[in-house]
Amino acid sequence: MTDPRLEEIGRRVGSDWTRITDLLRDKIALGSVSAKGITGDHMRRSAEFVAEELIRVGIEAEVVQSTNRDGTPGAYEVVGSRIVDPEAPTVLLYAHHDVQPVPDPTVWDTDPFVGVERDDRLYGRGSADDGGGIAIHSGALHALGDDLKVNIRVFIEGEEEMGSPSFIPFIEAHREEFDSDLIIVADSGNWSDRIPSLTTSLRGNSDLDVTVKVLEHPVHSGQFGGPILDSNTLAAMLIASMYNDQGELEVPGLEGGQPIGGLQRDLDPDQVRSDAGVVASYRLAGTGSLASRLWTKPSASIIGFDAHPVEGSFNVLADSTRFRISLRTAPTQRPEEAQKALADFLRSHAPLGAQVEVSYGENGMGWAMDPDSRVVRDAEESMRQAFGCDPVNKGEGGSIPFIPELKRLFPRAQVLVTGPEDPQANAHSPNESISLYGLERNVIAEALLLDRLGA
Repeated sequence: MTDPRLEEIGRRVGSDWTRITDLLRDKIALGSVSAKGITGDHMRRSAEFVAEELIRVGIEAEVVQSTNRDGTPGAYEVVGSRIVDPEAPTVLLYAHHDVQPVPDPTVWDTDPFVGVERDDRLYGRGSADDGGGIAIHSGALHALGDDLKVNIRVFIEGEEEMGSPSFIPFIEAHREEFDSDLIIVADSGNWSDRIPSLTTSLRGNSDLDVTVKVLEHPVHSGQFGGPILDSNTLAAMLIASMYNDQGELEVPGLEGGQPIGGLQRDLDPDQVRSDAGVVASYRLAGTGSLASRLWTKPSASIIGFDAHPVEGSFNVLADSTRFRISLRTAPTQRPEEAQKALADFLRSHAPLGAQVEVSYGENGMGWAMDPDSRVVRDAEESMRQAFGCDPVNKGEGGSIPFIPELKRLFPRAQVLVTGPEDPQANAHSPNESISLYGLERNVIAEALLLDRLGA
């Protein structure tokens, strides 16, 4: 028997659908690229647009410019609230209004800043990340209207794609405006556009810069090559020493683990290969479930490597090579511990006695959901009703460092990570899109959850 509340909320979302999709198209058109300057007029206009849309659904919203720790102007943030009953639970809704840049529009099939609908997907930069999160919150609040029984606080950030440098100073200066019982972060995604998910964990992250030095200056490769290896080769040997023959990291002190809450369904290797564009001959590295390899085990990626380009190269041995490692850490391991463990390993495995220097970069803590909480059960039931199938919860290999910071500042608050993306969303990539079917179901699911929390 169909739940009458599900039918009513579904009907309300359906009647509001044109407004929801128009909001998303208008948001795409703003081109809110924070990399062009978080204090730019385009970011202020983006924040003002979001505030106006929140006001339309009953939120007392305003734009406030944050301040960085050094006192310089920060991002344009959108904050708002609707207090229905001081004794009722308070829910903080989070999303961000800034988007990734578009380095080369010619590799897109459509104009990146024009919302184009094709095959039940809406294409455009920020359609999924995180215009979709804004649309979910707006649609859910509109669907509940005067039936809303929980207090709402809203924070729509303006610099998430830039690493949120003024996020914590802003929160610390506005604690009362963020204090809540539950924080819903709509900046992740679902198992697919037809199967919903809660995000159960996020890996932490850490950066290290490594310099391998073998010579005081470059020398002729014909005169000295052989007994002296160039620094590029030595750097490659050092990098390779981190892995076993299965391509799995073997660095003492780096923790791993199994998916939080247990593995409900492993990832399809063919789908992962297709989504990532893996060449046919490549064998996926590591052991164990794909889910653990992507969500809860550590990984190290060389994201920068200083070497002479092939064009214009000549016969000398490179004296010194620098590279940068992006280390993704297990959700529950302190990133500074993992960073030190990797640095100690690299220094102690200097190939042939080459000089190895390591400098530390930024750290971000991971996060793990409490899979046994009442709120999680309520969220899963709301998703089950909205999508008509059981949710398949999943982790994420990426990081959202402000979530553990929110937990530090508001320890009593529970956190749910939801979101508008799916494996075809191409967030941060060309041809970003959002499933319109998935968006509608996500709006219904969040409205049902807020309704259930207010019961």
